[in-house]
Amino acid sequence: MRSYLSLAVATLLGASTRRGFCTAFVPQSATTNSAATQLSPSTVRIATELHSIMKPTGFDSFKSLKGQTDLPSGEEQRKFRRTVYTHDDWKKHRSQDRFFYYIAAIFKSGVYKNLGREVSWTVAVATFVVGYNIIANEYTDFGGVTHTVPFLGDVLPKLSLPLNLFTTTSPSLGLLLVFRTNTSYKRWDEARKNWGMNINHTRDLVRMANCFYDGRDASAEQRSDQLNHVALCTWAFVRAMKRHLSPEEEDESDFVAELYDNLPPSQAEKIVAAAHRPNAALQDLSYAIDDLPMHFVRKNQVQTAVTIFEDNLGSSERLLTSPVPLFYSRHLARFLSIWLILLPLGLYDSFSSSWNHLALIPATAVISTMLFGIEEIGTQLEEPFTVLPMQAFCDKIYNWCMEIVSWTPGDNGRPMKEVRLDHAYFTDGE
Repeated sequence: MRSYLSLAVATLLGASTRRGFCTAFVPQSATTNSAATQLSPSTVRIATELHSIMKPTGFDSFKSLKGQTDLPSGEEQRKFRRTVYTHDDWKKHRSQDRFFYYIAAIFKSGVYKNLGREVSWTVAVATFVVGYNIIANEYTDFGGVTHTVPFLGDVLPKLSLPLNLFTTTSPSLGLLLVFRTNTSYKRWDEARKNWGMNINHTRDLVRMANCFYDGRDASAEQRSDQLNHVALCTWAFVRAMKRHLSPEEEDESDFVAELYDNLPPSQAEKIVAAAHRPNAALQDLSYAIDDLPMHFVRKNQVQTAVTIFEDNLGSSERLLTSPVPLFYSRHLARFLSIWLILLPLGLYDSFSSSWNHLALIPATAVISTMLFGIEEIGTQLEEPFTVLPMQAFCDKIYNWCMEIVSWTPGDNGRPMKEVRLDHAYFTDGE
């Protein structure tokens, strides 16, 4: 049977352009047809491309899309929000020119593009109010002379509302919007922390497995195969979790292909066929850890990371299946929509200094865009997983785990103590 290391090397050499974002760890002396290849300390790194149609996900995202004429909208835009920052991105993020840059890119904003229908309604209402009041009240011609429409001006009432109606309700609307966005950000933050825990504990698990491995009765090939099995099972869990939290149409084919590229066919087939794929991958990981030759106390310590993975998975499933209470979201949407639709009636008299109150129309468009935009941001953040760069996380976990298991005791030039027998931990002193 091919070793797990051989499968991993074949994957990195043959599929690096499909997998993505981070650098791929490839041993310099590895070949795809050796039965038990051992990782060499001497390594090279092969840069791979982003797992995305259009590359940049940092500060320059807008700039990179400059030449695109057919940008996606709606749900498709979420693929371009999976931001991964570098130091250069942070420097630009803190730039003193950021306000000018963001204003210049305002018409490329995906948030504002999603608000076209809502803003169009409020602008239509503002236009109707201005036109109606010109007929029902009075209008000013280009020469500055005020006129009234005969007959209709004496019959039709003026359309307006007291501005106090909006000033007294605006604090309540503001509180609803703040709670909405804060709650949605907390959900995003929790999802990001779950994946941060996955990243931390995958490295920790593989590091402990590599360090605690009792190789007295195992050949170098057997050690390499068993540790690579643990590393690949660790990656298989996070990759299955990513698929579990992603839309089927976006990730299913890539998930199946990556599993068959990295794992033995029988193991990949079992995970793909499972009703709950992350659980199946986690079970394989537990078996792989239990199969390692090491003291049972240390083995239990390694298994604690598996429990943490299960907790992260459960927390993420809770976020995916339980939105902010629907009655809250619906009430906010209704409150905001009615408030903004009626707003032109309250602002009409405030624009009496503009020609025929026409400044009311662009003012309504701007106010509606900003307030609807706050609600849209909250809605976009509420389901965090399709805006998190989970594929980049999985690829980095793969590379880091494979690199960790390539290290062997003493390869840093320092001699290692001989491994003690199990009972010696209880009978011998320090």
